[in-house]
Amino acid sequence: MTLDRYQQNRRFWEAAMWTGFFTLNWLTGTWVVWLEMQREGSATPLWEPLTWEGTSNLVQLLLIPLMLAWDRLFPIERGNLGRGIAGHAAFSVVISLLHVVLMVGIRKVVYALHGGTYDFGHWPSELFYEYLKDFRGYATILAVIYLYRFVIRRLRGEAEFLTEEREQAAPQPVTDRFLVKKLGREFLVKVDDIDWIEAAGNYVNLNVGTRSFPLRETMTGIEEKLSASGFVRVHRSAIVNLDRVAEIVPFDTGDGEARLRSDVRVPVSRRYRKILRDQLV
Repeated sequence: MTLDRYQQNRRFWEAAMWTGFFTLNWLTGTWVVWLEMQREGSATPLWEPLTWEGTSNLVQLLLIPLMLAWDRLFPIERGNLGRGIAGHAAFSVVISLLHVVLMVGIRKVVYALHGGTYDFGHWPSELFYEYLKDFRGYATILAVIYLYRFVIRRLRGEAEFLTEEREQAAPQPVTDRFLVKKLGREFLVKVDDIDWIEAAGNYVNLNVGTRSFPLRETMTGIEEKLSASGFVRVHRSAIVNLDRVAEIVPFDTGDGEARLRSDVRVPVSRRYRKILRDQLV
């Protein structure tokens, strides 16, 4: 599978990878607990350790979108390192509480279905114990997320706009090209070659044909820089090159979509639909 093919179905593969990771963690964790109980001569049935490990991993998997949403508000990046770390440290407490409450709730239901009851134990001490584990788990998941993003950016190539005088400290107007750094190599791509732009956390993705390049920029910033080059905001998370728009398809809700000449479909919100239509007239 090529990187471009992977990017087209990135959400699916990311969900599959996380599901596979936690499934493997569930099975291996259950196996370790089961072996330990067998060594101690415990008569505990297998469904119990399966439930313990399964509920913990299931809830962790379900909480990942919440972590990603929080990371968009408190990214760990240069210039805001302290704020990002502090934000995630505080949020790890929230995640741990949600993890425990949901996990215990599901366990109680499973035990009830088996005709028994689940006792979590002394809540204050157990919550502290669970938080120590959850904090390590939170940090591990966050590290995996940032490592994954770094690898993808390196493989895709990270873009930056060229300026007339790049060696000067003062910001200069951008030129009609941007520089892509990819695996130690550099090459130029024309602004006119960009089909559309989408928001991606702390980056925007510059979509050029079937390829996509991340650029560290806000949607507002990129909109201001490219407004004079025929680019129009059509959604809070999308900007299109007017020369690439083939038609606008309205929806009954008032929203719509812009169909590009490449057959790519970009969402158009009600707020921007009239602006786009006026620009194309």
